[in-house]
Amino acid sequence: MNDIENSLKEIKKTRASLTVEERAEEMLSKTYGFAKLMTYYKCAMMEIETKFNVLNEELSLQYDRNPIENIKSRIKSAESIAKKMKRKGLPMTLSCLTNNIYDIAGIRVICPFITDVYEVARMLLSQTDVELVQVKDYIREPKENGYRSLHLIVKINVFFSDGMRQVPVEVQMRTIAMNFWATVEHSLQYKYKGDMPEHVAERLSKAADAINALDHEMSSVRNEIMDAQNSSQKQS
Repeated sequence: MNDIENSLKEIKKTRASLTVEERAEEMLSKTYGFAKLMTYYKCAMMEIETKFNVLNEELSLQYDRNPIENIKSRIKSAESIAKKMKRKGLPMTLSCLTNNIYDIAGIRVICPFITDVYEVARMLLSQTDVELVQVKDYIREPKENGYRSLHLIVKINVFFSDGMRQVPVEVQMRTIAMNFWATVEHSLQYKYKGDMPEHVAERLSKAADAINALDHEMSSVRNEIMDAQNSSQKQS
């Protein structure tokens, strides 16, 4: 079923009290075409996650440490997709969904240091079956509220029984400290229902600056230790 808006008209009268988002969500979640599409996104997410795990395994052997601390993945729910499409003023069709919503499959990669974020991102993007669609560098240019992270939209070749498809995946990469801040900020936004008091927002902004300073200080300490180790090895 390709046109979700036409399908909505067939909903029983007993469901007439549902909101547009709820009806869209219901039709999306129960449509075979939607379920098939979600399978594509899930498989693409698995492909990208595997690439990160392979890089982490290789680099941990090469540098005797893990440049990736944690990897989390998720698929947007039908409800979240419907709300985002309505917010963007998009028609509730599968073709419109695939052409306009690029964060249905999402992966979050947590690294110890800022240099790890950029190095792992570089290695991912150097792979021939990964195409960069969009980059938003909130580490070098943080959001007004202090949020820092590297956001990538990539397309990955996924092979199915009936052929190959290029599927988009959103990748968010940040340090452990950045992730701590983002987790706390998100929970507070949820608590205040998006209407955070100004004094709380100001304290979070200052905390973001402190975390940024911490990230750079820890990187400096790490570099000093590595320089000392390399110097010692050369002398021996």
